[in-house]
Amino acid sequence: MKNIFVLSLVVMLLTGCGTSDGGELIGVQRSADFFEPNPYGMLFIAQGSFNMGQNEQDVANITNAQTKTVTIRSFWMDETEITNSEYRQFVYWVRDSIARRMIGEDGEGYIITETSTGDEPTDNGFGDRFRINWDQPIETANEDIRAILEEGGNGEDPLYYREEDRFMGRREYDTRKWVYQYMWIDLQQAAKKTNRYNLERKEYDGKVVNNKGEWNGIENRGSFIVRDRVLVYPDTLCWIADFTYSYNEPWTKMYFFHPGFDNYPCVGVSWKQATAFCIWRSNWLNRTLQLDHVPLAMDYRLPTEAEWEFAARGGINGGVYPWGGYYTRNNRGCFVANFKPLRGRYADDGAAATTSICSYAPNDYGLFDMAGNVAEWTSSAYDESSYAYTHDFNPTYEYNARDDESHVMKRKVIRGGSWKDIAYYMQCGTRSYEYQDSATSYIGFRCVRDYVGE
Repeated sequence: MKNIFVLSLVVMLLTGCGTSDGGELIGVQRSADFFEPNPYGMLFIAQGSFNMGQNEQDVANITNAQTKTVTIRSFWMDETEITNSEYRQFVYWVRDSIARRMIGEDGEGYIITETSTGDEPTDNGFGDRFRINWDQPIETANEDIRAILEEGGNGEDPLYYREEDRFMGRREYDTRKWVYQYMWIDLQQAAKKTNRYNLERKEYDGKVVNNKGEWNGIENRGSFIVRDRVLVYPDTLCWIADFTYSYNEPWTKMYFFHPGFDNYPCVGVSWKQATAFCIWRSNWLNRTLQLDHVPLAMDYRLPTEAEWEFAARGGINGGVYPWGGYYTRNNRGCFVANFKPLRGRYADDGAAATTSICSYAPNDYGLFDMAGNVAEWTSSAYDESSYAYTHDFNPTYEYNARDDESHVMKRKVIRGGSWKDIAYYMQCGTRSYEYQDSATSYIGFRCVRDYVGE
């Protein structure tokens, strides 16, 4: 009797599975509908069209931003620029991951060399066959662990300055060792028709150029994966290097790490560092949420310059500044952004240099500091005539310049103007550029994330 019941149950299950769609095409049924919650600290920018380019006189007579009607898809954007506190989370993650790799097997539990099934973890893309155990705190009071961090271990250089480099005998971290290894897929090269997989020959056609400038035949999907390394600690000396005969030592000594500057925009970060931060932020979220079944749905990146301008205008098409007006003062005569007013009277707007985020009113989309405070990196490469040949649908011109290429190829678009710029650079349509490997005291960034659907 028991066997008959079990057999009947199996028949019912098989029958149910076989006829659930009634023989009709109903698509793959998921266990639950996808819902994208509002990302923390981000605002939704709905799709739309606008006239991209300058709406005011071209004071510099550059003619690099001709008016052009374009359409932008929906996306999420950070409400504010990335702050020192937020970027420090990235920096500390890199520092602590290196420390755990150094301690390795000498300190029990800091790395995982065996999965729950007893297998060796897969290669992470950089030759490491282990995972970092973030649940294990670093016991800096332990003499053996301190010795490893100060003398080096597991193939890593020491994390602290050696005795000959210490100032007043202070035991300080050597931030030159805080290097982030990351990878990304070069979809631009993968999308070329000449680089597609040839089914008849069962091989790839074409060639790809790697980040060293070498042209190689395409062997597999891995040929489109770019591996890179970048020093993550900001260039704190930029406050002195940017200004000749100017006393800015207090910012160099305190701006990035002092709690009094936690909510100030992070500066001294190059375009490559900002891009690496976006990749780390994407991995941090996707690993936490375990969204492997929704590939590339939660990737952060730098905005294109078209997206940035669309967001800066706040839905006001034709406005000169993000607040929609033609003037830099409100009806009470107060400046409405942090820039260089009048003839160098920096403090007349309430801040002599950078100031904390949200110090001025947001634009109509709710975005803060889209004009002034610090200029912002975009993902777009700079070309004076790019408006003439880019598409009118999500336009951008992007170029992945290598270290050995001409400096002209390393130009990236910056937008918004900064605390040291005149009002012209705060206009929504004004374009400027900086080199991707430069880090200055007046350029920061914010992230965007693609919206799933429209």
